[in-house]
Amino acid sequence: MTMSDEPTPTARLPLRLRLSDPERPTPLDGAWWPQSSQLSVELADLVNNFPPDKGRITRATYCPADWEDSPGRVTTARGYIEAGTLPREDNHLVMLSTSDRRKLCLVVIPSTLSQRQGEAALEGAVTPQFAASPTLLLAKVTEDPA
Repeated sequence: MTMSDEPTPTARLPLRLRLSDPERPTPLDGAWWPQSSQLSVELADLVNNFPPDKGRITRATYCPADWEDSPGRVTTARGYIEAGTLPREDNHLVMLSTSDRRKLCLVVIPSTLSQRQGEAALEGAVTPQFAASPTLLLAKVTEDPA
């Protein structure tokens, strides 16, 4: 393979993550808008770029219906994290455990949403009383992103 035949790496956007303000409690701890439906790639990106003041992610449980792959372990810059599935298939959540023993519940925003819809979902997830569940939140932003 010559230099010109090497695949060009796909450019990654900065991590699209919004965490709720602990002073303004919401049913969710925030939202994550991955760039694809490849969990092994996206979860590694989340772990590697997670805000250091929030702790280091040590484990994740996820909804298999949101992803094309279902890894039990994901390789990250610091090694790996264990991953497991949530019992319900349609909840659009990822549950994170951190090194400081926090449990975070994040809405997984589909990578296929438009910029406007994705940003509205990120904001809605941290807005008190915006939507009672991840499913309702995603329905609300896809029906009326304003």
